[in-house]
Amino acid sequence: MSFAASVRHLQTLVMSFHPIIVVETVEEERVQQLINKATLDLQLPVYEWSIAQGLVRMEGNRYNRWQNEYAPPGASRPAVDTNTAEPVDALRHMQAISHRAVYWLKDFATHFDDVVVTRLFREVSQQFAHNQSTLLISGEQVSLSREIAHETVFFDMPLPDRDELHKAVVEAVQALKGRIKVKLSPEEMRTLISTTQGMTLNQTKKVIAYAALEDGQLNATDIGRVLERKMQIIRETGLLDYIPVEKNTAELGGFNGLKQWLGRARMGFSPQAQALNLTPPKGILIVGIQGCGKSLAAKTIAREWRMPLLKLDAGRLYDKYVGGSEKNFRQAVSLAEKMAPAVLWIDEIEKTMGGAQGMDTDGGLSRRLFGSFLTWLQEKSQEVFVVATAKDISQLPPELLRKGRFDEIFFVDLPDAQDRATILAIHLNRHHQTPASFDMASLVAATEGFSGAEIQQIIVSALYQSLHEQCSIDTELLVRTVKATVPLSISRREDIQRLRCMATDRFVQAK
Repeated sequence: MSFAASVRHLQTLVMSFHPIIVVETVEEERVQQLINKATLDLQLPVYEWSIAQGLVRMEGNRYNRWQNEYAPPGASRPAVDTNTAEPVDALRHMQAISHRAVYWLKDFATHFDDVVVTRLFREVSQQFAHNQSTLLISGEQVSLSREIAHETVFFDMPLPDRDELHKAVVEAVQALKGRIKVKLSPEEMRTLISTTQGMTLNQTKKVIAYAALEDGQLNATDIGRVLERKMQIIRETGLLDYIPVEKNTAELGGFNGLKQWLGRARMGFSPQAQALNLTPPKGILIVGIQGCGKSLAAKTIAREWRMPLLKLDAGRLYDKYVGGSEKNFRQAVSLAEKMAPAVLWIDEIEKTMGGAQGMDTDGGLSRRLFGSFLTWLQEKSQEVFVVATAKDISQLPPELLRKGRFDEIFFVDLPDAQDRATILAIHLNRHHQTPASFDMASLVAATEGFSGAEIQQIIVSALYQSLHEQCSIDTELLVRTVKATVPLSISRREDIQRLRCMATDRFVQAK
C-alpha cells in the first residue's frame, strides 16, 4: 500500500465513525505525516498526547483552532491544559471539547492497567462514535482488553515504498551537504533504493549517512555496506532470516524435474508474461525425506533467480498475547512483500499450520495462522515466491494439499545413483578434494539408501578421521565411514515407505 493509499484509508476510517484506531509502529515521524495529510484534506484539528507533555495541538496542522502568535520560532508548543499529562485528566479534557478532532495518543495502551483509565476511555470512545472524533493510539505493540478491542480497528502502517525511501536518501544526502560527494549513476541509485527496501525511514537515513561519512562519499561500494546493515536490522526483528543474493552459495545436486519446472515458472516474472496478463507463480510445496535437499532447494531457487531469500521460522511467530502470533505473521509477510521480488522460505510448515496435532490443542491458533496464510497466498499481489517445506505430510491440513493452493507440490525421494555422484562431487570439491582421484563408482554404490545430508556428513567425518590419523583421505576411508553409518532409510524404513506410498500418485517427483 502506497502512502497516498494509506492516507485515503485513514480518512475513510475517520469519516465512517470509527472512534478508536490503533497503529502499531515505532515510526512516529511517519504517523505524524500520515495524520497531518489525512486531516488536512478533512479540515480537522489534531491534538497529540504523551505522558511527558500532556495534550497539545499538533504542529503543522492549520486547522488547529488556537495558535500562540507571540511564541518565538522553535519555541515549545503550549499545552491545551496544564493538567493533561495524566491519562484520566487528558480524557476528561477530551470529553469537554465539543468540536470534531483527531487525538493522537502516544504509548497510551500502557495505561490500560488502570481500571479508571479503561472505563473513562470507553466512555470517551462511545461519545466520539457519534460525533466523528477519533482516538488514534500508536506504539510498537498495543495490547487491548476485549471491551476496547471490540470498538477498535487496527491500521496497518506499511513500510516505506520506493518513493518514500528515495526521498529519505535525498534528505540524508542534503543534511550532509558539503561533507560528502555523491558518485552514483542513475542505475546505481535505483539499486541503492532497492537495497533499502524493508527498512524504516529513520533506519534508511542513518545507514545512508553512516555509509557516506565513512569515506566522504556515497558510491557503489556503499551498497554493500547498506546491505550488511539491512541484514542486521531484519535479524533484529526476530521474525525472518535474510540471505542476500551475494551471500547465497547454495548448490543443488540432481532435482532435474524441479529445475525444469522452475525454468518455466521463472518466465512468470518476465515482461512478456505481464503482457499476456499472466500472474507470477505463487509458490511450491516440497515434501520428502529428511536430509534429501528440501532446504537446499529453497536456497538454490533464490540463488538461481537472483532474488533475496527470506526464511520464516515457525517458532518465532508464537506470542503469549492473544492475537500476537497472527500479528507477527502479518508483519513477516508484509516485510517480505516490501522486499519483493523475493523468495519466502517457510521451513517445516507442518509445525506452524499442522492439522492433527495443532488445530485443536492450541486454542485454534494453528487454524487461524493457516487461514491467514491461505488468504495471503491467494491474494498477494507482490512478487513473493513461497517455498514451503515439510517432512510429515500427515500433519498438513488437506486444504493445503489441494491443487491450486501452490503452483506445484514436489516429492523429494532419496537420491538415485546419478544424484549421489553429483552430491559426492559437490561436497568433495567444497572441501578441496579432487573427485577424479576417488573411485566414484564404488562410492556411489556404497552410499545407496543415503540422503544428501548423510553423504555430506560422511565426507566431513572422513576428513576429520584423516586429520586424526595424519593420512590422506581416500576411497577406502570413505567406504569405511559409510559402513559405520546407519542411514535413515534403515533406521526409519517403515516411515519412509509410508511417505513414499502417500506421495506416489499425489505429487510430482523432484527428480
